[in-house]
Amino acid sequence: MGRTVPTYRLVIESIVSDWLPYKRALRDRDKMIFDSLMTKARMHTSASSYANRMEPLESVFMSILLEQQKEIELLKMRLEGLKE
Repeated sequence: MGRTVPTYRLVIESIVSDWLPYKRALRDRDKMIFDSLMTKARMHTSASSYANRMEPLESVFMSILLEQQKEIELLKMRLEGLKE
C-alpha cells in the first residue's frame, strides 16, 4: 500500500524544487548561500516531521533560524574569547 501523506523529507525536497526558479535567478555567490540555507532546513527534518505543521514552509524557516542562531551564539563565544 502506498502512503497517503508524503514524508517530510519528500515535502522539503518539493519545497526546494519549487524555489529552483528563484535560485537560478540569483548570482553565483547567492546560489551557494541558498544551498546552505536549504541544507540547514534539511538538518531538522525529524523535528519538523514531529511538529507536523499545517504549513511545512514554517518548519523550513524555523529550522533555518535555529541553525543561524546557533552560528550567532558560536560567534559570540569566539568574540568573547578574543576579548579576554
